[in-house]
Amino acid sequence: MALNCGIVGLPNVGKSTIFSALTSAKAEAANYPFCTIDPNVGIVAVPDNRLDKLVSMFKPKKRVPAIVEFVDIAGLVKGASQGEGLGNQFLSHIREVGMIAHVVRCFDDPDIIHVANKVDSIDDIEVIHTELALADLDTLDKRLEKLQKQLKVQDQAVKKETEKEIATLQKIRPALQEGRPARSVSLEDDELESIRGAFLITMKKEIFVCNVDETGVNGNAHVDAVRKIAEGMGSEAVVICGKFEAELADIQDPEEKAEFLFDIGLKESGLASLIHAAYRLLGLRTFFTAGEDECRAWTIKAGNKAPQAAGVIHTDFEKGFIKAEVYHYDDLVALGSEPAVKAAGKLRQEGREYVVQDGDVVFFKFNV
Repeated sequence: MALNCGIVGLPNVGKSTIFSALTSAKAEAANYPFCTIDPNVGIVAVPDNRLDKLVSMFKPKKRVPAIVEFVDIAGLVKGASQGEGLGNQFLSHIREVGMIAHVVRCFDDPDIIHVANKVDSIDDIEVIHTELALADLDTLDKRLEKLQKQLKVQDQAVKKETEKEIATLQKIRPALQEGRPARSVSLEDDELESIRGAFLITMKKEIFVCNVDETGVNGNAHVDAVRKIAEGMGSEAVVICGKFEAELADIQDPEEKAEFLFDIGLKESGLASLIHAAYRLLGLRTFFTAGEDECRAWTIKAGNKAPQAAGVIHTDFEKGFIKAEVYHYDDLVALGSEPAVKAAGKLRQEGREYVVQDGDVVFFKFNV
């Protein structure tokens, strides 16, 4: 399972620059709108000190981190929901990602053009939210029209499901009309399930990325405004300086990287902050497999049981699941070695109902 994250925002807020810094893939970046039309895709390793520690202990032939897929989507403008600025094409790209990283310009620079000729983070966020809501409203109305025709079917089970989806979509519609996201509407689990096929953009989780210059790394008035909006939405805001991230990406030595971050007053890079926040918002967890051949980090959903976690490695593991041998990373570090973990009775045999925890080190036994 890979985290798939679409980078969106107005033109010229720094999306492509941040994408290039995060992925070390050189997306086209220019001082004019719409220099990005086709979405660039980059694969990024998830920073995890626990995996580094496992590698130092097991000394495997291979180290495999969990990954995040970033998709750099071209800038949206006011009127995008009606096709302005190639809006329809860009909106279709957003529908295909798992969550949204909304880049907001949080720096003042007269030499870098702003599409509205002024830097106002609150207005910028409102423009994007309104366009996404209007796009969803159009999708919702077309979906309702189709569902109304579907009510004529004779199958009672299908009719009941259709009525459920219609009722839920009508519950969401007023929020979209007001420019609010569909996720702002309180829905029960069965209601959420009923509208899964509508593929509404504003049901996706959204995290804010404050793009700052060197003077704003530790915050400024723009960042404060974005954080307030994020907090009100139950989301998070991270601060990234594209220039610093690009410099950091060129440093290979871990100690030198740590020193660089310390010098600018940060505990971790903007990339790490963004990924960790995304994991929290999406309810993702990491478990590990470790041995002489390979140490690897795997991504699962919170609440996944052992067979589901095994299925992330290979579908055969889930089908033929027998049991899981499990210990926790913290116990391994505290006791110093896998034999010491076993000797202390910290290695457990777990069955099909075991909920895999973040930081578990697991060996699956299966039969197919």
